[in-house]
Amino acid sequence: MQEKQSQYFIPLAIIIAGGFIAFAIYLNKTPQPGTNPTAANVANQQAPAAVDIKNVSFGADPYIGDKNAPVTFALWTDFQCPFCKRFEISSAGASAPLDDLIKNYVKTGKVKIVFKDYQFLGPDSMTEAVFARAVWDLYPDKYFAWRTAVFTAQDGENSGFGDEKSVVVLTKTVSGIDTSKIEQAISQKKDAYQQAIAADLSEGNKFGVNGTPAFIIGKQLFSGGMAYADLAKLIDAQLK
Repeated sequence: MQEKQSQYFIPLAIIIAGGFIAFAIYLNKTPQPGTNPTAANVANQQAPAAVDIKNVSFGADPYIGDKNAPVTFALWTDFQCPFCKRFEISSAGASAPLDDLIKNYVKTGKVKIVFKDYQFLGPDSMTEAVFARAVWDLYPDKYFAWRTAVFTAQDGENSGFGDEKSVVVLTKTVSGIDTSKIEQAISQKKDAYQQAIAADLSEGNKFGVNGTPAFIIGKQLFSGGMAYADLAKLIDAQLK
């Protein structure tokens, strides 16, 4: 009996071990909510051959900068993503890469930044994205101030701020926005807003986006945070 048990134990152990290995490979290949590739890893990645800013569909996506700026920077984000917050919101003693981009390239007319949705971190992500579409729809000149307020208020993935009630309260604090009109627009156009959000996510997947923030400059796709100095080099290369 002991001999028979050992004969079956080894194959079973191999099967179990193989299952763990297969599962680990699956996790490694599948984007997980809240994960984000580091800039060091991204530096060695090559964008898919199909990636080209000229092939990115902008449609009604929010943007800042000169509409006809020589360089377009497409940025995919999720409002619940902490890495996106670090990219966009300056902290004490540290300027966010986006702030420096705006100061040195957007305000000087060299770059237009288009904000694309990649909402994959849960219901709060979608709620915020829908509100963002409504704000852009009705108050495009207030969109970036609203966006900054949302990222500043971010307190973690689906951990408090981000549901409809909290976003309504925050929207009321942004000068120049009539929150009741925003809510009315969402009531009337929610399906259209959600379709636009889904289209952005689908497009991002097509180009190889698998986390946030992610962006396309020229014919290059990058996922993960990147220092301003490195971004500036990419943009300068496009300006030549």
